[in-house]
Amino acid sequence: MSYAEQLLGRIEHRSAHLVVIGMGYVGLPLAVIFAEAGFRVTGLDLDPQRVAQINAGHSHIEDIPAAQIAALVAHERLTATTDPAVLRTADAVSICVPTPLRKTRDPDISAIISTANAIGEQLHPGMLVVLESTTYPGTTAEILLPRLQAGAPHLTVGEDFFLCFSPERVDPGRKDWTTANTPKVIGGVTPACLHVGTALYHTAMQNLVPVSSPEAAEMTKLLENTFRAVNIGLVNEVMLMCDKLGLDVWEVIDAAATKPFGFMKFTPGPGLGGHCIPIDPLYLSWKLKTLNYNARFIELASEINTSMPHYWVQKVQDRLNDVGKSVRGSRLLVLGVAYKKNVSDIRESPALDIMHLLSEKGAHIEYHDPYVPILDSDGLDMQSVTNLPDAVAAADCVVIVTDHDSYAWQTIASHAMLIVDTRNTLPRNHTASGV
Repeated sequence: MSYAEQLLGRIEHRSAHLVVIGMGYVGLPLAVIFAEAGFRVTGLDLDPQRVAQINAGHSHIEDIPAAQIAALVAHERLTATTDPAVLRTADAVSICVPTPLRKTRDPDISAIISTANAIGEQLHPGMLVVLESTTYPGTTAEILLPRLQAGAPHLTVGEDFFLCFSPERVDPGRKDWTTANTPKVIGGVTPACLHVGTALYHTAMQNLVPVSSPEAAEMTKLLENTFRAVNIGLVNEVMLMCDKLGLDVWEVIDAAATKPFGFMKFTPGPGLGGHCIPIDPLYLSWKLKTLNYNARFIELASEINTSMPHYWVQKVQDRLNDVGKSVRGSRLLVLGVAYKKNVSDIRESPALDIMHLLSEKGAHIEYHDPYVPILDSDGLDMQSVTNLPDAVAAADCVVIVTDHDSYAWQTIASHAMLIVDTRNTLPRNHTASGV
């Protein structure tokens, strides 16, 4: 019996041991759905505190209730560890490690490289490895595969072990589309790799989309996020145009959205945030530069989107000037520092840029966010104000950056002296509205 047949049998009988590397917004939901599908799953993470939380039945992800974790831990379906030796007994490994950008805006795949080296040291016959971390086309075959083979040069991919790329499609805070029911793209290094990979993921996910290669799957993910980044960049520039023309951009967008064909609604805002949209298109742009090609749409969209915090800071300055105040010395309250509503994720959040820019102009900055009680990031070391009504009333200007559903917007509007609303949260005819 071949190694593929043996692994397929263990998958079918739910006797396979799965290891998910990286217990963040992607890895933990993935580990949970595999555990609920009947597998024994181990989460491998560098953070001992996160590991301890999972083993205690707690959840650090808003989308995953603690009770769901606790039940799986109690039934010995889910556990977590910091020890890479767990890979020795793994039948399948899913890699869900972060892939940020360096300060030079180049891809930082150091986590993928270190993970590949660790797996390579423990690689054994019959193991399936699936990379889920977003990266540029060619990473699976050119970076991951050689490191796996270096650790076990006697093993042949597609015969002795199996390698796939299947990009994550996680939208934190979303309830309708989850890890389980979102269609899952997957590409294998060989047909046998794809066969084994789809067999495993089919046990926990409703709809798989096989493609011809890991490169096609890698490019699919980048196209998805580039599509959003470019269209958000377009609508952000339309907002700048409407501002120059004296038009209400939200009225224009709402009117355009009534067209039943040929138009998809995107909305402007304070800038891009999160672990995907601001970063992933630049992975593609970087890759194309190595091939002497300039990805012009990506570069332009990135330029526009990263400039939006400056635009909104100018709006704050203009609103204060309207009432005879300067930014320097003003007391400003930022509402929401997470990159999107109803989550605690602050990665790449435009709120951080806005706060830095306003601080540089001499403003006294406070913030409130029900999901982020303590902010310790990028030189900002602050706590969310505890008395929101008093903070709103005391602020010279309230800056709405993240439109959490829990905020009582009408109450905030009635107590604020000035408001700059980056999300079109308030009625546009409200007298306190900054735009």
